[in-house]
Amino acid sequence: MAYVITEPCIGTKDTACVDVCPVDCIHPRKDEGDYDATQMLFIHPDECIDCGACVPACPVEAIFAMDEVPDQWKAYIEKNAEHYQK
Repeated sequence: MAYVITEPCIGTKDTACVDVCPVDCIHPRKDEGDYDATQMLFIHPDECIDCGACVPACPVEAIFAMDEVPDQWKAYIEKNAEHYQK
């Protein structure tokens, strides 16, 4: 079970979660070319080790365990996965 970044991240893109992730599975980072063009950050579902370190680091409470994503943001489960299928 991976973690998922949801709607509150849109327009915020605070990278505190990136800084605490031990496996570097949250992108884009500020030093990546698509950072400015992307509205939010995404967690790679296959690389996430389910440590949960990103959850308390998120200032807008946008990160949830996959099975705990609120109903109104369930579509973000697929959006996170789709970001890495490019």
